[in-house]
Amino acid sequence: LYRICPESAPHKFYVGFRYVNPLTEDAIDQMESDGIERGIAFTQYPQYSCSTTGSSINAFYRHYASRGVPSSIRWSAIDRWPTHPGLVQAFAESIQKQLDRFPQEDKDKVVILFSAHSLPLKVVNRGDPYPAEVAATVSRVMEFLGYCNPYRLVWQSKVGPLPWLSPQTDEAIEGLAKRGQKNILLVPIAFTSDHIETLFELDLEYGTELSAKHGITIKRADAMNDSPTFIQALADVVKSHLASNRSCSKQMPLRCPMCTNATCGKAKEFFVKQQELLDMGASNTEGERVTA
Repeated sequence: LYRICPESAPHKFYVGFRYVNPLTEDAIDQMESDGIERGIAFTQYPQYSCSTTGSSINAFYRHYASRGVPSSIRWSAIDRWPTHPGLVQAFAESIQKQLDRFPQEDKDKVVILFSAHSLPLKVVNRGDPYPAEVAATVSRVMEFLGYCNPYRLVWQSKVGPLPWLSPQTDEAIEGLAKRGQKNILLVPIAFTSDHIETLFELDLEYGTELSAKHGITIKRADAMNDSPTFIQALADVVKSHLASNRSCSKQMPLRCPMCTNATCGKAKEFFVKQQELLDMGASNTEGERVTA
């Protein structure tokens, strides 16, 4: 980031998780303690969902509300980036790498299954933008690849008895196998790093167990992890965000049409109001410490 955005250096990076240490709230407190003046809440979920990025945005608001003390940091949020060219290229490179590992005679017939974490339909029906944003990423990636192979968007990790987005990834694999498809490439399109849902669910439960059960070949595209293309994309997202001097995207202030979470509106308003502070500080940025 320093190389492409020296005018806002130095930059310092903090990590905050929603449910494990270091928690988002602890990261905020550390930033305040360190005297940070300008902060960026940068979601690592490229596609926005009220249950992921939205939940973290709500945590920001609740933390400051519980303290009863205004933030000493001028905040903004990178709340979504599903079609960023660098992200699209990084996914395309990962897919192409695995397609090249299939036998040449099978390569063009491999079915690409883009697998994303599912959502309960009751969340989707409130107007959550996540399915559309995931589909937008898929569309851009396939466009980048020249629509080289047949593909579908499927959904994984359903829990509980309520209806969720479908088809489920495992059910889609079994359905394709029964219809004669012998080669499948799984792409974790909504995850940017490896964890239990890629290493265990996709690789072991599907890539090993289902492939053996049906006698088919299943490979998985690598998660972004430390892909140089992906890392460059992250830096470019931050650079563009800083240059825009916007507190959030135009999408974020819009609540879901059927939203039932009162905190959601207050959390969005927290970031919308940061625009006034950003505008006031726009002419005095030299030497600030910027964090993401």
